[in-house]
Amino acid sequence: MYKVIPVVILLTGCGSQPVPQELSVEAAPKIPEVSMVGEMRRVMHQGELFGTIHLDTLPDKTHLYGLGPLEYLKGEILIADGISYVSSVENDSVMDIKETYDVKAPFFVYSNVENWFEKQVPDSVQTIKQLELFLNETTQKMQRPFVFRIVGEVDSSSVHIVNLPDGSVVHSPDDAHREQQVYSIENSEVEIIGFFSTEHAGVFTHHDSFVHMHLITADKKQMGHVDFLKLTPGKFKLYLPEKITH
Repeated sequence: MYKVIPVVILLTGCGSQPVPQELSVEAAPKIPEVSMVGEMRRVMHQGELFGTIHLDTLPDKTHLYGLGPLEYLKGEILIADGISYVSSVENDSVMDIKETYDVKAPFFVYSNVENWFEKQVPDSVQTIKQLELFLNETTQKMQRPFVFRIVGEVDSSSVHIVNLPDGSVVHSPDDAHREQQVYSIENSEVEIIGFFSTEHAGVFTHHDSFVHMHLITADKKQMGHVDFLKLTPGKFKLYLPEKITH
């Protein structure tokens, strides 16, 4: 009786032509990385209100996007496509917005993104929670965390600016938001810069949220941390970062 012995034949390319290879996981194109300095929980629970980063020291401001509070919780910071906006409270209906990098933040999250692609959004996505769920469900294969943009019309929104009195001591989120000022925005053209992650609660998102978003109106007269959001269906666009291929 004969025993069948399997034979493995190795085939090699003839001549000097290289054999094509699949792109390794490490070399596969990825979206731009998100960087972070400081932690929200150290500010909110341990009272570390001092600046941990001076924005002017950021090495590359080209197509830069970022957000965080102003040191000692005296305002809000938003960087959109390389322009740094800083808002502070004037009164209960007016805020002051300056364009400057000469500020510090106790925690800050940022990313440099040159190219974006539009992500189609169903009309059912209008609120913060609906946006969170949509992003989580549709970006399972995407590198996280990531920055995103919303450009278009909001039906209504409310934003706050932190506004702690001098010498305040913070031991909790309630302490941190004491005397913050809330502003209402209705039927306005806006740009929203947000950062999404399911793994950074207490670092740059609150413990009960996957997103941290700041909004600025098209006329640049209002900017702050988004607390409430109702997007106008069909009148806004959601953008996600494209992969870097070079």
